[in-house]
Amino acid sequence: MAALTGAAAGPRRIGIGDVQQLQARFAEVVASDHRHGGRLSIETRAGQLADEALALQERGTATQRIRAQLYASAASFMSSAMWAAIDGRRFDTALQYHQKAASLAAMSGDSSIQFRIWSHAGSLYRHLGRPGDALAANDVARNLPIARRDPLFASLGHARHAAIHGLTGDTNAVRRSLGHAQEALERADSGASRPLWITAFYDQAELDSLALAAYLSAGSWEEAEAHAHRSMALRRGAMQRSHAITTVRLAHAQLGQGDLEPAVATAMSVPAEVSAHPRVTGMLNAFGTKLSDLADGSSLARSWAEYAHNTRRTTA
Repeated sequence: MAALTGAAAGPRRIGIGDVQQLQARFAEVVASDHRHGGRLSIETRAGQLADEALALQERGTATQRIRAQLYASAASFMSSAMWAAIDGRRFDTALQYHQKAASLAAMSGDSSIQFRIWSHAGSLYRHLGRPGDALAANDVARNLPIARRDPLFASLGHARHAAIHGLTGDTNAVRRSLGHAQEALERADSGASRPLWITAFYDQAELDSLALAAYLSAGSWEEAEAHAHRSMALRRGAMQRSHAITTVRLAHAQLGQGDLEPAVATAMSVPAEVSAHPRVTGMLNAFGTKLSDLADGSSLARSWAEYAHNTRRTTA
């Protein structure tokens, strides 16, 4: 009789409470990324949660709206796994996540998560040194309905376009895109309801950080330094990884201007625990190489080499 009763009960109904639980876990993933970033543990956890969201599709019944939200949740987790792989310099893995995330986002019909995924793809191709693919991917994001409807999304799209243009050395395109980004950010309603992933990181400080990246790639050192100082002054306290990246980029901008002593001091100010982050490590190594090219055998170069050696030993 008990078996009959269980069978008659049928599959469990999946509802908004299940979606809200997934959203709470997504908030935890986003917070962990802002504190640490790039870690394989974040990538793995996000992938597991994407699988959990998809498993709910098979465990019970749900309305079409709830099913769309489950796909959006799975896509959100997969996009976080993708970003963790990008941030950790695991680019082949990130490309695989992109394919899965884009498919899930399409099934969700949610243009905001589609924006995140294609915007990440633009960043991925930028890090791979493929500006043509980066611009094409970022254009997919910029042409989505959410970017036409919400100036904050439009601003992020323009700012990332500027960073990509920096790779080509087209400073006019950089300035034009940054102008569009600034104008859109100023139009954005700060009180509007938006997904956590964009409100948690995109603001004036991040726009200036992307401007810094753009001008640094283009070799416009003074403009890069100006945006670095502005970004660091405005950066939210929890964004440790982002602050470290901005600091190292500032050091590169100072080095590009021949200000060797300030550049070394800036690079040495990065906390040791953050310097172990894959992106930060790579940028610091590149800084050391450039410093050696400019001042090989100098006391500054020797001080940096000793500092870098001791930092690697303590963070290994």
